[in-house]
Amino acid sequence: MTRQTVRVALKRIYEEPEPSDGTRVLVERLWPRGFSKKRARVDLWLKEISPSSELRTWYGHDPEKFAEFRRRYETELGSETGQAALARLRELAKQGPVTLVFAAHDIEHSNAVVLHDLLRGDARERSDEEDPLTKIEKETDR
Repeated sequence: MTRQTVRVALKRIYEEPEPSDGTRVLVERLWPRGFSKKRARVDLWLKEISPSSELRTWYGHDPEKFAEFRRRYETELGSETGQAALARLRELAKQGPVTLVFAAHDIEHSNAVVLHDLLRGDARERSDEEDPLTKIEKETDR
């Protein structure tokens, strides 16, 4: 069995796109204000992987709430829609570099960092019974 390394990067939409970004995936529910699609150079807008409107409103980008936000977001990602969106990201990552593009100012406390951690296999360790994301492969086996 060969382990395949997944290269997933994070980049704010306000940063200049680079060829090394690979496939640029916007992971926001709403299109960032002031950006045309041409200027953003996004290859895929994966709205369905973003947190629900209710969760985003509750969180309000308050760093104090981030641990609970992560827990709730991971639960949302455990849904059929979330699993399908994550599977799509994993498939893209198998094909080459992927950059998760987002608009939040606080990189460390964004939904993109949660996705990055899940795709890279750095999600918090929990027992399988508690983990709604047991279907997510930490690393892709071939």
